[in-house]
Amino acid sequence: MIKAMKNELAGKRALVVGGSGGIGRSLAEALMAEGVTVTAVGRHPVPGAESCVVDLDNSAECAIVLSKASCVDILAVVRGPFLQKPLGGTSLEEWESLSWANLGFPGALVSAALPAMEKARWGRILLFGGTRTDAVRGFKTNAAYAAAKTGLSSLAKSVAIGYASSGITCNVLCPGFVETEYLDSALKRELAAKNPDGKLISVREVADSALFLLKTPAINGVSLPIDKGWSPVII
Repeated sequence: MIKAMKNELAGKRALVVGGSGGIGRSLAEALMAEGVTVTAVGRHPVPGAESCVVDLDNSAECAIVLSKASCVDILAVVRGPFLQKPLGGTSLEEWESLSWANLGFPGALVSAALPAMEKARWGRILLFGGTRTDAVRGFKTNAAYAAAKTGLSSLAKSVAIGYASSGITCNVLCPGFVETEYLDSALKRELAAKNPDGKLISVREVADSALFLLKTPAINGVSLPIDKGWSPVII
């Protein structure tokens, strides 16, 4: 008789930053279905989860989230503000805000989470990059955003080589064009047409990929694109 695989996520505590909508909410719900106690950070409450309703553009409220990261087994950072703007027109303020939100704050959350994970000899960290930021590439219209998101790959590899011996993994998911409530119907049609199969990726497909990485300790320090193989000549 084949024995069912043990669900090692059950009973763990997770912090999902950006967990009140879109991909983050789907991940929060998927984790709860696995028996994980979830704190969802975002602008809205999430049924079934402990909700931390904050404005992450406010530094004081970021400090609240950092304190919560210091006592969890699973950290998922899904939030990442986007900017579509030519490089020459990107202001200092935009560079600062994008770098902080997409790399600095995720890095600070990782630093906050590691001590407790190391003490417990178990931890899972999952960061979310942007489309095609799984490797170093050039971008014509969203360079500042992509530069910050690409840095997450180095962060994940640094965690992997430094903390794998403590049972901790850190990986990056880089979703492509995903159907969320944040897209209007016209933009959904436009983005779906870019995918090889003409369809948007569902939030559940991304959440399932996230669960796979969280459940697989042998995968560590990788940046995984979830984009149906989309590969533009020029972005």
